[in-house]
Amino acid sequence: MTQRPASPASTRAAASLPPVILSAFSDEAANSKSVVEQFAVLAALGLQYYSPRFLNVTGEVKNIMKLDKAELKQVRKLQDDYGLSVASIGSPLGKVKLLDIDDGSHNRFVPFDKYLKEDVATAIDRAHALGAKMIRGFSFYHPRGTDPKPHVAKAVDQLSKMAERCARDGIVYALEVEANLIGQNGQLMAELARKVNESNLVCIFDGGNISSQNYDALACLAEYRAMQKHLGYFHIKDYRIDPSLEWTGVVDEERLKNFVPADIGDSGHDLIFKDLRESLPTIDRKMKKLGLPGVFLELEPHLKGGGQFGGFSGPDGLGVACRSLCRLLDYVQIPYELRTFEHIRQARGF
Repeated sequence: MTQRPASPASTRAAASLPPVILSAFSDEAANSKSVVEQFAVLAALGLQYYSPRFLNVTGEVKNIMKLDKAELKQVRKLQDDYGLSVASIGSPLGKVKLLDIDDGSHNRFVPFDKYLKEDVATAIDRAHALGAKMIRGFSFYHPRGTDPKPHVAKAVDQLSKMAERCARDGIVYALEVEANLIGQNGQLMAELARKVNESNLVCIFDGGNISSQNYDALACLAEYRAMQKHLGYFHIKDYRIDPSLEWTGVVDEERLKNFVPADIGDSGHDLIFKDLRESLPTIDRKMKKLGLPGVFLELEPHLKGGGQFGGFSGPDGLGVACRSLCRLLDYVQIPYELRTFEHIRQARGF
């Protein structure tokens, strides 16, 4: 990626765009997963938003879905102390089997009525406790190694009920594209979103989740465009394809080792962000209508490793990933904001 000086016309065009909002999965930042360490790193990087996933509040690392009321209250106090707000609840909703079939995987099956009553309700409770308007989720596992397309209708039925349940509480359900799930590429994500047809269901684009399926930059761009109409949220992760890897159609998520910063991977973020410039005002209006402050670009870089339910970058890795994203946004002339001295003055009441 060769950067060139921006022309006066492109600078004026950038000034007319709404800024994207930078955020991060906070557990990517902390060696110990301690909430204080997570929040200190994010604040030092200049971020004002985060998504909680795994947190060490009182000495034990727990998923956000497992925190008790006292722990949630402590997280809320600390996020206020560090000047942070929640972008989305980083829940694992939808990462369960669609069918009760032994397919050789370790994925669990939960009867859907029970899942809706317990897991979905818990995620909504987390959102209320931490002041969030959005929950990140997924599109269910079809039997491993099979074609996902025959399972779209059942997934649509379940996702519709989840989105409806979230809508009753004013919550957006953000559906993430990811390998091995029914919504594993842009075309399938678009089909799911179109058939669910709920205004509070938006799609999450994640370049690394697509390129890790051996899609090159142009293929990633095509998958981005396929789901573009339904987008509302971006996870920033990238991957460098291993040409020696024999593609079987199934990603072994625990063996993925080639995650890289977003400006040097195979997802083609420069191409995608150039395309995003054109649709950003429309997506921004959609998200604000749903009660969000704008369009989130959320760091989830996995620079020191990643798997099925999370990843890790460390304080240094998250800093590298953040600067990489900022370079890309500067290059394509998309505005963004980091904390400034004025934010500090306001926090101190000056």
